Amino acid sequence: MSDAILVLEDGRTFTGRAYGATGRTLGEIVFNTGMTGYQETLTDPSYHRQVVVMTAPHIGNTGVNDEDPESRRIWVAGYVVRDPARRPSSWRSRRSLDEELAAQGVVGISDVDTRALTRHLRERGVMRAGIFSGDALVRPEGERRPVDELVDEVLTAPAMTGADLAGEVSVDAAYVVPALGPDGAPLDEPRARVAAVDLGIKAMTPQRMAERGVEVHVLPATSTIADVLAVQPDGVFFSNGPGDPAAARHEIDVLRGVLDRRIPFFGICYGNQLFGRALGFGTYKLQYGHRGVNQPVMDRTTGKVEITAHNHGFAVDAPLDAETVAPFDGGRYGRVRVSHVDLNDDVVEGLEALDLPAFSVQYHPEAAAGPHDAAYLFDRFLDLMTSHRDGAGTTGGDATNQKGAA
Repeated sequence: MSDAILVLEDGRTFTGRAYGATGRTLGEIVFNTGMTGYQETLTDPSYHRQVVVMTAPHIGNTGVNDEDPESRRIWVAGYVVRDPARRPSSWRSRRSLDEELAAQGVVGISDVDTRALTRHLRERGVMRAGIFSGDALVRPEGERRPVDELVDEVLTAPAMTGADLAGEVSVDAAYVVPALGPDGAPLDEPRARVAAVDLGIKAMTPQRMAERGVEVHVLPATSTIADVLAVQPDGVFFSNGPGDPAAARHEIDVLRGVLDRRIPFFGICYGNQLFGRALGFGTYKLQYGHRGVNQPVMDRTTGKVEITAHNHGFAVDAPLDAETVAPFDGGRYGRVRVSHVDLNDDVVEGLEALDLPAFSVQYHPEAAAGPHDAAYLFDRFLDLMTSHRDGAGTTGGDATNQKGAA
């Protein structure tokens, strides 16, 4: 292995060994606290343009298989680990993680003190960073490039604030995930039809809905409200994805078209942030975000605590203490309350409209990878769609109460 160096925009450096591809990569550096699920993390489109630090010390133990990817490729801009596995040990493994990173051109670094790096990011906040190895680490004449020169290069990387990235990770054309019955066979007549706007969707998300008898039409991020309505959906879903929600003006306009027509809506992660902005709330950047599979969240309707999977660097700025009238257009969307809250830092983790059939959560209920505590949210969405279609006129709040005891 060749030498490598990780350079932060504040001048802090960490030396190590090249892991995966050699060369140069730049991006926003973030840390993930998951003990498992590195393959799902790597292929999560929400990590587009981010250099990911794994806090778990041993990475690559089970290699890479062909069943667990959450999208068509690895999306992380760079990868930072402490002790990579010397060889994978799993009957499902088809190749090593090092080989997969190299094959997809992902520049990484190993043998880094990830504990010290994570503490630094917790204190200073996420920032831009670069990994340099091979020819990117030396000048043409062969001498090592000075750190200040590498820092200047890191500072040329675009910031995440203001970045509109969903269109870069979304599919180019719509596709359908058919509804499945209890035996796993396709249903002739789905229980509901959903238009799912792909802002960086993970493969397991439409699969979880399909397992409940829902036919899912996955649409590109560029879809218009006319494209959504052409599906004749019983409900609309907005997925997770990368970027600053304040920059997603097109997607917010489409979502307001959904809310204006009182079509049942469910959003997760980035979809939660866009729901908040569509309602008129602001969003803000967290100091170091939530990324991992162990975040405790309270469902404020039931008092139940869930351990949840997260990947977000922005959050909704909505009042926690009481329900409020959504600020957009003089209260056009009625009353809203914060339905879920993070128990570590009181970040808004869910919203529900009390006068519209709409709700959202900030985390990943599809549990790929992660715990299954929040799987009931897909049932809640199905209940909301069927009750609304059958003429019950159920609002988001009523649906929450109906399913909260499950």
